[in-house]
Amino acid sequence: MSVSFGGKYLPTKLELIRIRRSLQVAQNVYRILEDKRDILVRRLNELIEEAEEARRKLMEPLMKAYDALYESLLNMGPLRLQSIATNIPEAVSVKAKSRTIMGINIPIVEADSGKIGLTYGFADTSVSLDEAASMFRELVDTVCKAAELENAIFRLAEELKKTQRLLNALEHVVIPRYKDAIKFISMTLEERERDDFVKLKHIKRRLELREAGLHAG
Repeated sequence: MSVSFGGKYLPTKLELIRIRRSLQVAQNVYRILEDKRDILVRRLNELIEEAEEARRKLMEPLMKAYDALYESLLNMGPLRLQSIATNIPEAVSVKAKSRTIMGINIPIVEADSGKIGLTYGFADTSVSLDEAASMFRELVDTVCKAAELENAIFRLAEELKKTQRLLNALEHVVIPRYKDAIKFISMTLEERERDDFVKLKHIKRRLELREAGLHAG
């Protein structure tokens, strides 16, 4: 699907056939990319709705968890809370996978907070701290799902931009230049055929005159 974009084309029938084929390929690619763009737009809209729903489901319990944490901060003080947080071991197991949407790899994070008991004593603690810890553990999967959706939206949006750029290039640059090349070569060949016809007619006339002169002599 190559063409000389410098405006210099070989005015031959073979070149005309080649460029017509290239134009057909470009138009086929354009239609395929149009279909891809439409599918990407539909899938993006679906993912945006899913992400909005995931955020709605996340916000209320997340705010409750932060409220419980803030209450424990007021009851226990920042130093005691920081001490407990520092000594709590990592409690979430994370596995990274991927899935494909329209040929695009989308990372998936699967987290398992497990059934973890208390890792701190009851002295100088509050019930609100236990509630906060429990609520945050329950939200791990929801947070991962929301992050996965946001990432999928970003990647599909980037692919949509690339697809649209290709469509614009085909529509406004490649296809018009192929058409211009076809027009130029066709006009050149037609003009050449007219010139050849005139030359042949002139030669034929001269031959006829010569033949007539020979017969007269």
